[in-house]
Amino acid sequence: FFYQSALKQLELQMNIIKEEFKIMYNYDLIDHIDTRIKEPKSIVKKMEKKKYKKTYYNLIEKINDIAGMRIVCTLKDDIFFIKDLVKQIPDIHILNEKDYVTNPKPSGYSSYHMIVEVPVKLSQKTIYVKCEIQIRTLAMDFWASFEHKVKYKTEQEVNKKTSKELVNCAKMISKFDDKMISLKNIQ
Repeated sequence: FFYQSALKQLELQMNIIKEEFKIMYNYDLIDHIDTRIKEPKSIVKKMEKKKYKKTYYNLIEKINDIAGMRIVCTLKDDIFFIKDLVKQIPDIHILNEKDYVTNPKPSGYSSYHMIVEVPVKLSQKTIYVKCEIQIRTLAMDFWASFEHKVKYKTEQEVNKKTSKELVNCAKMISKFDDKMISLKNIQ
């Protein structure tokens, strides 16, 4: 309930920003927004992988991505603009940021990650709930979805050749994203 409430709050705010840019600036800053609550079995699996004791305290304190939001935009520059907009939302606390856009993971993965605390106003008090925000371009999102299916949603082990090809594709996507920015700047 708490995580779902926090996501609703965050999604409402991001949809307001999305519509504002569409109506007031005639620009589709945000292509789409996806949200999800991590499945209990995935939470347990993550706790086991990280060797955390399976306690309610560890769940709340150490697992930061139970509630997740993915904001997908068109251009790489928009990622950093959206990140700055998130930082301006009143009462949202930024706990952590990881810039995998400027510094992609060795696998080729590229996205901007933020761990935030979102206020959830209950009848008796306000609590802050952690959510993970991922901001990426359409091209990055396509690559990440494909890579996830190939590496994690199959029983087969991915060989080194396939992993290398995925990294090469990620580099091509980064060049493509950079080219899109230069085309926009020509106008």
